[in-house]
Amino acid sequence: MADRISYGDASRQPILRGVNGLASTVGQYQGLHKYLHERFANRLVLTFSEIEDLLGFPLPEEASRDSAWWRLPETTVVTSAQSNAWALAGRTATVNLSARCVVFERTVSSGASPARDKERQDR
Repeated sequence: MADRISYGDASRQPILRGVNGLASTVGQYQGLHKYLHERFANRLVLTFSEIEDLLGFPLPEEASRDSAWWRLPETTVVTSAQSNAWALAGRTATVNLSARCVVFERTVSSGASPARDKERQDR
């Protein structure tokens, strides 16, 4: 089941309702979420510069010096806008601070498979 995007009344920020029924916002990280969600590859590597191009603004300084910024919260509910961007796209993020890049890998629970990806590309 794909995520659905709707908009909250006052804020007009996108709200994504994932397969687990939780509602979370990606806020200003919508460009990153959209890019990750629409890609068929199971593994994507993006530089900080490429991520900033998708977002349209610079990453916070903390993103380039603290790997914790890239980790999901230790709870079952995703709570940060940046981690919602990749988690709700069915991906994990592994940062390499010295190389200034991030590997986004599809999670097993996202239902992706190489065969299905090939089928999509052939359409």
